[in-house]
Amino acid sequence: MPPFREFLRSVLERKMKVLVVGNGGREHALAWKIRQSPRLTRLWVAPGNAGTALEAENVPIAADDIAGLVAFAKKESVDLVVVGPEVPLSLGLVDALAKEKIRAFGPSRAAAQLEGSKVFCKLLLRQADVPTAEYQAFRDADSAMRYIKARYPNERDKAPVVVKADGLASGKGVIVCSRRDDALEAIDRIARKNEFGKAGSQLIIEERLEGPEVSVLVITDGKTILTLPAAQDHKAAFDGDKGPNTGGMGAYSPTPVVNPEMIETIEDHILVPTIHTMKRNRKPFRGLLYAGLMLTQTGPKVLEYNVRFGDPECQPLLMRLQSDLLDILEATVDGRLDEIDAPTWDPRPAICVVMASQGYPGEYETGRVITGLDDAAAIPDVKVFHAGTKLVDGQVTTDGGRVLGVTALGTSLAAAKLQAYTAVQAIRWPGAWCRKDISDKAIKYTMENAQMF
Repeated sequence: MPPFREFLRSVLERKMKVLVVGNGGREHALAWKIRQSPRLTRLWVAPGNAGTALEAENVPIAADDIAGLVAFAKKESVDLVVVGPEVPLSLGLVDALAKEKIRAFGPSRAAAQLEGSKVFCKLLLRQADVPTAEYQAFRDADSAMRYIKARYPNERDKAPVVVKADGLASGKGVIVCSRRDDALEAIDRIARKNEFGKAGSQLIIEERLEGPEVSVLVITDGKTILTLPAAQDHKAAFDGDKGPNTGGMGAYSPTPVVNPEMIETIEDHILVPTIHTMKRNRKPFRGLLYAGLMLTQTGPKVLEYNVRFGDPECQPLLMRLQSDLLDILEATVDGRLDEIDAPTWDPRPAICVVMASQGYPGEYETGRVITGLDDAAAIPDVKVFHAGTKLVDGQVTTDGGRVLGVTALGTSLAAAKLQAYTAVQAIRWPGAWCRKDISDKAIKYTMENAQMF
């Protein structure tokens, strides 16, 4: 065997201890998939939830406790830290681990600004000549309101704009507006009432784009990109995409509105220029880059970037992944993505339905006992990922707004939907609710296009 291939084989056979950081549905999915690797010797999740306790050892360290996470990883000689949420990335967890020579999957603090600051992201998109909505940035409510009143002078004017808090707001700091009063109210909520805290210290107002919204995720080591199958999220709280924005009420993959030619366009005109510009700016990006895109009549445009796996998109994507996730994550960290085989995917589509607490995305109660989890898990091709749960006296209870991500595979999107909602019906707690139309737009699109041929 050639020396290089022998070295590569030794790397791929190396046993590893892994720490996953976070406590949501994304982290449960990551732990579940990493656990399947034959190379894994020990797996922790910090702080984890009732679901991750089934896959790994939960560690009571908060995801934003940078010093505590570094100390634990050092003490246990962790080989790889997989950072799930955006907050520890923006706080510089990867940088702090690197100082202790501990490898971590995720971008540096500087690169994480792509998600941590919408103003930073917009400036970079402009520099990289990446298509996105026209925008204006503001540091206070008065100047933002003057801008809206000058652009839309009549009180009854339509105002197709989107008002966004600059910083991290758990997916809720984006307010889509139709009229002038909507925009003024959004500015008031973000910049005067501080509904999203420090995230609203700056805000942007951008034109509202029209078209299907899709998510394209790529794993990159800064040189090579590995594009994952496209997914489609459902941000609005209620059926028919009505109601306030949430962290995501469901997702499915793949989406029929994105074909291979469009993926090539997105790579060439959006993803590659972004990664190259980050490198030129001495903020090289390594990890998972999530592009939230609007497919407009003039082509795909960037709505936002996230710097980690989407939640709930991560769940259906990892349900379909057949390759060893640990191999992919380690190759990314080590800068050798180009040396591993392309991942293989289950050809069947997957759908994730989020079950939420009553009141979400507003105020909600926790501590409700969840029943029916075993019945749901017994349904073929179903996996229930925990997001906001914890164990109390041996019982699984609610501990968040988005509680579960019920995920299923099927021979078609319609079949996957049936499996997922059958599992949803088996699960109960007081006040549980979900959207009933996850994947309907894709099923409709598929049927309409099938009738054309």
